[in-house]
Amino acid sequence: MPRLFCFGLGYSALALARALKASGWRVVGTCRSEDTRKALAAEGIEAHLFDRDRPLVDPSVALGGTTHLLSSVPPDDRGDPVLDCHAEAVAALDTSWIGYLSTTGVYGDRSGDWVDESSDLRPAGERGRRRVEAEEGWLDLWRRHGRPVHLFRLAGIYGPGRGPFEQVRSGTAKRVIKPGQVFSRIHVEDIVQVLEASMARPHPGTAYNVCDDEAAPPQDVIVEASRLLGIPPPPEIPFETADLSPMARSFYDELKRVSNRRIKEELGVRLRYPTYREGLAALARS
Repeated sequence: MPRLFCFGLGYSALALARALKASGWRVVGTCRSEDTRKALAAEGIEAHLFDRDRPLVDPSVALGGTTHLLSSVPPDDRGDPVLDCHAEAVAALDTSWIGYLSTTGVYGDRSGDWVDESSDLRPAGERGRRRVEAEEGWLDLWRRHGRPVHLFRLAGIYGPGRGPFEQVRSGTAKRVIKPGQVFSRIHVEDIVQVLEASMARPHPGTAYNVCDDEAAPPQDVIVEASRLLGIPPPPEIPFETADLSPMARSFYDELKRVSNRRIKEELGVRLRYPTYREGLAALARS
C-alpha cells in the first residue's frame, strides 16, 4: 500500500491527503496542535505533532514505510523547519516521490511580463527570498542524495471555505483598483490534480508552476463572486487609499503573468477550472 507522509497538513496538503486516502492510500502527516491531531485521527489520518521547536519524537517510526512525501511547511526567519530538523531522515528514505510546495512569489516583479520555470528567480521581499532558499535546500537532497524532489510553485489558492465567497459573505471583501494589476490563481482541486500527475510521472529536480490560464484583476474576481451570491459588490477603492495590511499591500508590488505550460505538456494535466469563472461557478453550486 502506498504511504504518503505530509509535513504540514494545511489546506492544500490536506486536500491531497483526503483524495489519496479515498483511493486506498495510507496517509500520515504533521500538525501543530493536539486538537487538530484528534480531528485528523477522526478522519482516519494519523498525525504527529511537529514544528521547529518540537521535532518529530521518533522520525524513523513516523516516516517508516513512506513511499511519497510532501512538505507544505513554509520557511521562517531561520530557514526551512523540516530540513533543519529532519533533512537527514528524509534523505535516508527510499521514496519514489518528494514534493515541496513553494510559491510563484519566487519570481518577484516582472512589470506584467510572462515567467516560466526557466525564468531566473528575483524575489522582491523577505518571504520570497526565504522561499528561494528553501527550494535550494530541497533540491540539495536531489543533487547530493539522489532523492526524487519536485518543486511546485503555487499561485493564489482558493477553494471550498477559502476565497472570495467567504470575504463577500463576511463583508470583508475589498474591490481595490490598481490599473493593470493582475494575479494568478489556482483551485485547490487542480493543485491535487497536478500533484497526483507528478506522482504518476516523476521527474526529479523539476519545478512546476501551478496556476490557471488567466491572470486576472482582483476586483473582477470580487465582482463575479458577488454576482454569484446575489450580493452587491463592495465599492471601488483606489489602491493608494485602500486600508490593506502590509502583507496584502506587498502583493500589489509584484505584477507578472505565470505560464502553466509545463504541467500541461509534461504531466498531461487538463485543468478542471481553467479560470476563476469556472472555479467560482463550481463553488457556488456546491
